[in-house]
Amino acid sequence: MVLTLLRHAPPPLAFHGRYIGHSDIPIDSELFHPLTLPSAYDVIYSSDLIRCTQTLEQLGYRDYQTDERLREVRFKEAYEGKSFDEIERMDVYNPRFLESEELWHSFICDEKAENFRSRIASFLEELPREQNILICTHAGTIREILFLLENRPKRLNYLEYTIVTVK
Repeated sequence: MVLTLLRHAPPPLAFHGRYIGHSDIPIDSELFHPLTLPSAYDVIYSSDLIRCTQTLEQLGYRDYQTDERLREVRFKEAYEGKSFDEIERMDVYNPRFLESEELWHSFICDEKAENFRSRIASFLEELPREQNILICTHAGTIREILFLLENRPKRLNYLEYTIVTVK
């Protein structure tokens, strides 16, 4: 199986640098720069959030399947839509939360790390083998997929992709 993991196109500038996990924010067509992906795909999957489906449609893909398991992690309501600077100024913030990914995750996320990992793992287990697959999703989800596939996590910019071969 060959997976191409594509991060969605950028949302409007007002949402850059913000925690927008499950918020259904559209992409900003003014910030969209066409991308040529390396090949045709046997199957295409997408997060069900509009920023992913719009990205695929802007790239000319119409025949894709959405799956909510490909969503970004769910942030706590108090932090959803906020920037790190805004969170840092909140009374509940403590710099010790930055000491580990686990502490930060438990502070900011409404979805437990195990649940996030489990839903993505269940998606990966159901993928058809011997296929060339495109997945359009979110940065955190891509990092988790790479972790689960025992690849080193990578930070992707908007409309950047990475190709992973799974044996």
